[in-house]
Amino acid sequence: MKVIIAFSVGIVACVSALAIELRLPTENQHLFSGEPERFYMYVDRIFEGETTEPWEGGSFGFVRSPIRVGGEVVMTKFHEGIDIAPMKRDKAGNPVDLVMSISNGTVVHSCLVAGHSNYGKYVVVEHDWEGARIYSLYAHLAEITAKVGDPVNAGSVLGRMGYTGAGINRVRAHVHLELGFLISNQYQGWHNVNFGSANYHGIYNGMNIAGVDVAGFFLAHQANPNLGFKDFVLAQPMQFKITVPGGTSEPDFLKRHPWMKRGDVKGAVSWEIGFAATGHPISFTASKRSVSAPTVTHLRPSTISQRWLTRGLLTGEANQASLSGGGKQLLSLLLDDFPTPIGE
Repeated sequence: MKVIIAFSVGIVACVSALAIELRLPTENQHLFSGEPERFYMYVDRIFEGETTEPWEGGSFGFVRSPIRVGGEVVMTKFHEGIDIAPMKRDKAGNPVDLVMSISNGTVVHSCLVAGHSNYGKYVVVEHDWEGARIYSLYAHLAEITAKVGDPVNAGSVLGRMGYTGAGINRVRAHVHLELGFLISNQYQGWHNVNFGSANYHGIYNGMNIAGVDVAGFFLAHQANPNLGFKDFVLAQPMQFKITVPGGTSEPDFLKRHPWMKRGDVKGAVSWEIGFAATGHPISFTASKRSVSAPTVTHLRPSTISQRWLTRGLLTGEANQASLSGGGKQLLSLLLDDFPTPIGE
């Protein structure tokens, strides 16, 4: 059986029915033409007295807030998605680009009140890829036309590009796209423990979606249309590993993503969780190492402080590091290991 998959406007390929149908969310296809400066929305930057508008600031990863460490410039702020620039504007300068689903799925969340999130008005779509539920998020929209529960295909319109949310204006209007994992089904309890603010988004709060390199996946998928999302994730470089007590019971996250599991649980007393530098898990390995508390058991050495390489999840230098407060928070969310507030 064969299906036709559209990767960009005017470009189609014939692949097996098991392949992921994938397309960019707007008419801006310059990611595939080798013109990143026309694809990404730039950021305004002042560094060491120089004002610039680097397009790199709209890409994924450690691309913002530079500092100089010795003789090296280090980007200290992590951008969990990509900012795609508009192709069309009206006479007033407002973008008119439609924003579309990147793949088949179901709309599971729609934020219609811009002030309820730094994302402004945003939509979340759930995709069933290879038996795993993966989520795409589309932020800063001017208008949302899709409704929760709507089934969508690759290319189905979700809304219109805008500049709602924090840190964005008409000139820098764009759609912020994320692709990643739902960290926990118990997010509300974790939110109640860690924040005093209201959560208007349930489990689809952006803090509960661990983003992967979405542009990297698009480019890799274009090069190999049969590439699975799992294979892409498992191929990401390992930055650090945390060993946590409890090797006999599987964390809920692992039950939802069993393809990350490594090793035999028999005799195991802990899990060694491997993380990419971006903070999302890559592997859960059953281990016989006994630990009484979460412990850093593997680290990619560096001459730069580990906090600049791990989104601040670790603290330490070279090959010595420990979990920061933020790292402990993320781990507690990933493992559903947090106290329940009184009254719940």
